[in-house]
Amino acid sequence: MLKKLLSNGAIAVEAVVANRVRSLLTALGIIFGVAAVIAMLAIGAGAQQEILDQIKLVGVNNIVITPVVEQSEGEVSDDAAAGQASKKKNLSLGLNFQDVRSIQHVIPGIEMVSPEVIIETSVARKAFQRTTKLVGVRNEYFEISGFQLAEGKFFNSEHLELGSPVCVIGKSIAARFFNGEEPLDKYIKVGKHWLRVIGVLEERMISDKSISNLGIRDYNMDVYTPLGTALLRYENRSLVSNAAIQEAMRNGDSNGSTNYHQLDRLVLKVENSEQMGSIAQVLSKMLKRKHSQVVDYEITIPELLLKQQQRTKNIFNYVLGGIAGISLLVGGIGIMNIMLASVLERIKEIGLRLSIGATKTDIIFQFLLESVMISFSGGMIGIILGLSIAFGISELASIPTIVNYSSIVLSFGVAVVVGIIFGIAPAKRAADQDPITSLRYD
Repeated sequence: MLKKLLSNGAIAVEAVVANRVRSLLTALGIIFGVAAVIAMLAIGAGAQQEILDQIKLVGVNNIVITPVVEQSEGEVSDDAAAGQASKKKNLSLGLNFQDVRSIQHVIPGIEMVSPEVIIETSVARKAFQRTTKLVGVRNEYFEISGFQLAEGKFFNSEHLELGSPVCVIGKSIAARFFNGEEPLDKYIKVGKHWLRVIGVLEERMISDKSISNLGIRDYNMDVYTPLGTALLRYENRSLVSNAAIQEAMRNGDSNGSTNYHQLDRLVLKVENSEQMGSIAQVLSKMLKRKHSQVVDYEITIPELLLKQQQRTKNIFNYVLGGIAGISLLVGGIGIMNIMLASVLERIKEIGLRLSIGATKTDIIFQFLLESVMISFSGGMIGIILGLSIAFGISELASIPTIVNYSSIVLSFGVAVVVGIIFGIAPAKRAADQDPITSLRYD
């Protein structure tokens, strides 16, 4: 049996090699189908990994509340209504610690709350200076965001309660201002104050696309200080000072460009992800009442935004998958058509083989092996082409791609199966030829 199979295989190889150009053209559908499957799955895997990386950046089960300066609901029909809207806006104290306490004590299902104050300033040390962001936080911030320390420690209770002049710096800040030095327990000037470095964060790889999609910043270039330190030593916008009064007088009451919010960001970690939508609705209603019906805040759920982005990419992958499937189907039909034409061309050969002792099984195996060889070679070329496309997309278009061995095995297996399925009908037609009629065929 094995000897017969090898003999039929040799005849099939000879037939395919004798018609190299026709065999290559026949295999084009298989080639492009396999290449499309590999490229599609590589793009899909890369997109999936990118989504997971972005979710890690924003944290799982998080709700983010950010302040918006002067945004009120309702219609303004005349000057009197405009004056009422301006007075109404003044009743809102903005995002502040009262909101934090209300959220913690009123809304169930909140695991932790992280308030933030972000101050645009500069950092300097040994004649080096650059702009940076000073972020006032509590230790919940690092836990919610998944930050890890490369060295040092986070803030202790004394730092947080007394507003101590200490800081935790990003990896890039440590590399630029303490190049070759140990940064711990050294001082760095942030704005007008000197802060002692007590910790250095591990580097977080953040792509430009993640920064754009999620509205985040390069955490590696930030300086983190206790929330009390930022409010006591730098800026607390909830306090009325002479400088604030002078600025308000210069800008006028209706300018609305001044940020009157005490806090610049609130991140809430929810215990159960299924409750995020309902908690966000309760948050919106509570804040609307506390802010005197003025919508000077924005509630976003980053995970939902990422899931929407993932759904969009999945639709794109389904379209590519459909195109790949159609290519394989067309390739299979092409193989069948060419093999049927080959049967007509080689009727005399079939009749001669049958007349000298070849069985119908031998003829079936011969033509079926030819079909499988065409799909096999097309699959191999398709794998090379698919890997090249995936690599090219990653390098030229800056789109992350991940090629899995499973996608190669899947596409190649489908190609071989297509060759077998669409080769059965031509092989059976060849085997059903009458030897005498075939020998007389002209």
